[in-house]
Amino acid sequence: MNIASFAPLAVVLPILGAALTFMLIRHSRAQQAVSIGLLSLTLLLECLLLAHVWDGGTVAVTIGGWLPPWGIVMVVDQFSSLMLVVSSAVSLAVLVYATGQGMADGDHDAPVSIFHPTYLILVAGVSNAFLSGDLFNLYVGFEILLTASYVLMTLGGTGPRIRAGVTYVVVSVVSSVLFLISIAMVYGATGTVTMADLALKLGELDQGTRTLLHVMLLVAFGIKAAVFPLSFWLPDSYPTAPAPVTAVFAGLLTKVGVYAMVRTETLLFPGDSLNTPLMVAALLTMVVGILGALAQSDIKRLLSFTLVSHIGYMVFGLAMSSVAGLGAAVFYVAHHITIQTSLFLVTGLIERRGGSSSVDRLGGLAKLSPLLALLFFIPGMNLAGIPPFSGFLGKVGLMQAGIELGTPLAYALVIGGVLTSLLTLLAVARVWNRAFWRRPSDAEHPDPVLLAGPDEDAQADGQVQGEGRQDGGARRTGMLLTSRTSATRSATLLPRTMVGSTLGLVALGVSLTVFAGPLFGLSDRAAEDMLDRTPYIQAVMGGDTVVPPVRTAGGGQ
Repeated sequence: MNIASFAPLAVVLPILGAALTFMLIRHSRAQQAVSIGLLSLTLLLECLLLAHVWDGGTVAVTIGGWLPPWGIVMVVDQFSSLMLVVSSAVSLAVLVYATGQGMADGDHDAPVSIFHPTYLILVAGVSNAFLSGDLFNLYVGFEILLTASYVLMTLGGTGPRIRAGVTYVVVSVVSSVLFLISIAMVYGATGTVTMADLALKLGELDQGTRTLLHVMLLVAFGIKAAVFPLSFWLPDSYPTAPAPVTAVFAGLLTKVGVYAMVRTETLLFPGDSLNTPLMVAALLTMVVGILGALAQSDIKRLLSFTLVSHIGYMVFGLAMSSVAGLGAAVFYVAHHITIQTSLFLVTGLIERRGGSSSVDRLGGLAKLSPLLALLFFIPGMNLAGIPPFSGFLGKVGLMQAGIELGTPLAYALVIGGVLTSLLTLLAVARVWNRAFWRRPSDAEHPDPVLLAGPDEDAQADGQVQGEGRQDGGARRTGMLLTSRTSATRSATLLPRTMVGSTLGLVALGVSLTVFAGPLFGLSDRAAEDMLDRTPYIQAVMGGDTVVPPVRTAGGGQ
């Protein structure tokens, strides 16, 4: 049987895992085994799907035997399968990290037992969005992941988390309502929501209606992707959540919005009608985001602003509407998911080891924990685009595509991209210099354990671990729900599971550099198929479907 026919299992398996872990709500060890096991099985399936479409092309799977455009269809192509593999690999690493985090640092009355089922529902929503072949099912995927994210963001019920959760919910609801209105208008104008069918019918509409639908979908996805000026909500929302939740949010949720932008721009609205506004938004997203990062002293907020700024690179690649630009954007999305998640996990370790995520209170971490310093340094340099890391390769691909395009706006974006990369390096270097390199005595209100030195810290570590063993295993199986404030807690040795999962994710980021050649080849083929549209449309609608030529607005860049 064709392996692609099992694609719906990428959504079904996490949902099944959520149901099982909810039934095992009083058995934390069993919850962990089920969630990690089923997510690992999901990742294996998605790797097989990626291998199947690597050279085999796009495959569509109809649900329930209903043929499109009446039934639900899931589409597996090179772009969607790559996103599935990267997102599940990152989700698995974060899940292992969260599982290894001790309950001794949290509120025992907090609803930690719902973390595993909620997390798996989030993974199912992300997978459904990547596989969706129609707009309404894409909307359902967004709503599944957003509903789960509301719960995860407010775990622990602290004041800052509730306030941030309210902002996040309001913005998400507004974007979802706008998306739903757009779907209703699209259906009213064309009589279908299947994207392959829409690719055939939207070109028949008058330019005014087509532009209106285009703008509404772009704004809805722009909010979800945190594209400037629709990114105001992100820096205040993500940093308040627990470290594993912040990591998976930063790595995945905005990229689902970027994926939706790429899919609709290339399939439903090909051409250059809104490329100029997209390029302007990309430039502003880069520059404003990184300037915001430079003004931050808290590492979480700094990384949240860099997250916004680097969304600009992806939008830049999309707006060029060229194989080189879109291929580099696909590569950069995969790179950024991995690197951004790694940095947020490392920040959680920094907060645990040093007692704070504010660089004003940190110092001497390189001497206190050399491994932690290495775990921050590698993805930090990767994010900044230092050769030979994948961040450098992705940015060079985007810059080359911009120079090939040759328009004044493209050159402005190339300059903005280089400036953003240099400022990212400055932001990362400031964190490194203040948190890792300087003496603890030079920090403002340093944690006592930083002043104690490695020898005394090791003694405190052994003492705290001994106390932890007396508390029983249940205290060590949840996730961090409250900030660590006491010197005793900040001296706790980092659990091996947390360090191991972070190390694995950092290694995955390095592997993107090692295997950059094949990955760029896959990205370029994905870009060719998306810009051609024929493989996607014929996979869904039938091999004899005639694909109309790309209709442009005539304005160019």
